[in-house]
Amino acid sequence: MLTVEFSVMGIPCLGLNGGPEVKHNWAFSFQVATADQAETDRYWEAIVGNGGQESACGWCQDKWGLSWQITPIALTRAITDPDPAAAKRAFNAMMQMRKIDIAAIEAARRG
Repeated sequence: MLTVEFSVMGIPCLGLNGGPEVKHNWAFSFQVATADQAETDRYWEAIVGNGGQESACGWCQDKWGLSWQITPIALTRAITDPDPAAAKRAFNAMMQMRKIDIAAIEAARRG
């Protein structure tokens, strides 16, 4: 197959077969914005628990080597907090995580 059409979370995508010389790399990834910890956990488990592997800061790879970043909306809000000190605390907390823990991010944000 030269091309394949598929959807990810309702978003239409087109994959192009570049041949055996083209390998997966970090230049292409999916980012999933999640509403809460339950949704974050569900997507994380679907990827990591199905033959994938964890990485840092909400990143993981599926069993085919595609990269995903599971990003709670709360994390994005925390690291863009108008208070630079709160944003820095949230960012530093995220840097210590694999799967994002929203409660820990919020606690760090509050100081």
